[in-house]
Amino acid sequence: MAYELDKRLVVGLASSALFDLTDPDRVFREQGESTYREFQREHEREPLKPGVAFPFIKRLLSLNEIRPDDPPIEVVLLSRNDPDTGMRVMRSIQHHGLNITRAAFLQGRNPHKFIPAFSVNLFLSGNEDDVNQAIAEGYPAGQVLSADHVDDEDDHELRIAFDFDGVLADDESETVYQESRDLETFNEHERQHIDVPHKPGPLKVFLDKLSEVQALEEARAAEDADYTPKLRIAIVTARGAPAHERVINTMRTWGITVNEALFLGGVEKRRSLEVLKPHIFFDDQRSHLVETTGVLPSVHVPFGIANRA
Repeated sequence: MAYELDKRLVVGLASSALFDLTDPDRVFREQGESTYREFQREHEREPLKPGVAFPFIKRLLSLNEIRPDDPPIEVVLLSRNDPDTGMRVMRSIQHHGLNITRAAFLQGRNPHKFIPAFSVNLFLSGNEDDVNQAIAEGYPAGQVLSADHVDDEDDHELRIAFDFDGVLADDESETVYQESRDLETFNEHERQHIDVPHKPGPLKVFLDKLSEVQALEEARAAEDADYTPKLRIAIVTARGAPAHERVINTMRTWGITVNEALFLGGVEKRRSLEVLKPHIFFDDQRSHLVETTGVLPSVHVPFGIANRA
């Protein structure tokens, strides 16, 4: 019987998100593909250093201990490398002890085409064009932004934070604000639609899958007093009261409960995120991520009206 991915949480990952490719990329840009191939072969046994999304992926895969015989989480490498130059990436994955065994090497072609083939719920890449094309075709994707942050914590939690509008939900309410540029108009719209659930945004299915993993953790903790759930999910949004109510009502309709929700009412997100310390944060607006990249792994989801300009 074929190995089924549909019922698992599946992350599709470009090597540009998982590892620091500064040196190989410079060789490719400055000296071309042939020299790049030689460079990768010469350094094949030299492991690549962890990249921005590495801590998130490492901690995410650790959740498979909940059900090791039938792991609920899969990570698939979707790479623009060809199989030859991709050998160093696979060796690096093995060196760092990551249980990633499935990969597609596509020699320069856009990897998002394989998102449905691997039932991917989230595609992460450092390549802006690849992510934009994935979003344009309706796939869940985010660009991992460059950052100097290094995860040096020794705790076992995995903390994931999401903006709400344009990430988990669609951009209906964001459109009202962007077109009016008036907070009271936005709040009045939310009052009138307080009991109308938002339509799903690009990462809603990913959130569904995370919620399923949390349920597995809760069941494991109920059976094993020594097990402490690892996964914590937060919503960090610029909304404030009264617009917060529609968020909560939408989550109730979806049957999802998050661990934390910060309704900041326009206050800068960075300070609150420094307290939460998520291992990854998703937002649809780059302006919100300018400050966060210095303190935590940040992902731009280029969806909706905020990105069409």
